[in-house]
Amino acid sequence: MIDPYKIRKDFPMYVNNVKMQGLSLVFLDNASTTFKPYPVLKAIEDYYGYETSNSHRGDYDLCYNADMKIKETREKVAKLLNADVKECIFTYGTTSSINIIAYGYALKNLKKDDEILISIEEHASNALPWFEVSKATGCKIKYIELNKEGRITLDNVKKAVTDKTKLISIAYVSNVLGYEVDIKGITKYAHSKGIVVSCDGAQAVPHMKIDVKDLDIDFLSFSAHKMCGPTGVGVLFAKKEMLEKMSPVFVGGGNNVTFHPEAEVTYLEAPEKFEAGTLNIEGIYGLNAAIDYIEKIGLENIYEYEQNLRKYAIKRMKELPDLTIYNESAEAGIITFNMKGVFAQDLGTYLNSKGIAVRTGQHCAKMLPIFLNNPATVRVSLYFYTTKEDIDTLIEALKNGGNFLDAYFA
Repeated sequence: MIDPYKIRKDFPMYVNNVKMQGLSLVFLDNASTTFKPYPVLKAIEDYYGYETSNSHRGDYDLCYNADMKIKETREKVAKLLNADVKECIFTYGTTSSINIIAYGYALKNLKKDDEILISIEEHASNALPWFEVSKATGCKIKYIELNKEGRITLDNVKKAVTDKTKLISIAYVSNVLGYEVDIKGITKYAHSKGIVVSCDGAQAVPHMKIDVKDLDIDFLSFSAHKMCGPTGVGVLFAKKEMLEKMSPVFVGGGNNVTFHPEAEVTYLEAPEKFEAGTLNIEGIYGLNAAIDYIEKIGLENIYEYEQNLRKYAIKRMKELPDLTIYNESAEAGIITFNMKGVFAQDLGTYLNSKGIAVRTGQHCAKMLPIFLNNPATVRVSLYFYTTKEDIDTLIEALKNGGNFLDAYFA
């Protein structure tokens, strides 16, 4: 059973009683990024204070220590995902990972008139790379229709697939509507048609147990900073057979065996083949500690806690007659809403004056407003350190908007 008040003692943002507008901070933007616990900060400090060196660049103890920490972290990532160690590549985040898939796999293997399926609810990071691949190869971008709720369903995937479909790239959990996708069912169907599946796991991996072997996905991307780790580091999981079909997107020091004046190059095997240049070593140290921290709490416990807190939040929000909730039945701890007559960014500014941090706007999913029929929304996103008191503070702020909101209803 998770006790968020006890857990908060691990987070300096709470221990230091960080304030916003002179009020104790109520942080409800965890889908954007998460707070970092002391063990993560200590891991980064240890690297800079005691073990600073490059990796794979020296025959001395400090370099060896960094090499071993990277190896250990890769093993922890593989265990977290139930993947093979050689299938886990360190990147600079979800965006970086998806771009590697797009330019390393799709650009090489797709051709004119092939089709890539995405949806209009995808984050920019899972849309724009495919747009660029389309421009470069002549392949077509097609869209999986959302159902009335805004979900991607297996039936609608089947309707969208044609004999030209070569790749499906969708988020496991929508960063706006918070719906979980039946990735396992979609992958099973896609593979029966010879279609590759790429999964944006940015909003899934930090909140639920992911087994890439069970799901049978070909690619999975996620970021450390959304699971209590540092910014600037992420992971790309790719099946071995996919890696063999890919070219490195970045080339340089660290990813080759040898090269000659005649432009002959022999690259290392994966994962190092895809990790040219200096890795974000301090970030990998932090990711190592973040995985330990998350697993100590338990992903199953995190998922259950968020589910229960979400139900409480929905119940409280439904007390407000002027609130429109766009994803009441979603599974993830993401709640997207608007208040009648109030522009989303104005509501966000008002909530900021009450010490409450939420996300407003289009949330980098700039095609979804077509479906929502609204140019901007407010998003609340929960994590295991979010409390019922945080929700109550939000509700009271929305109830008692005073002159700021009265101006809109006048």
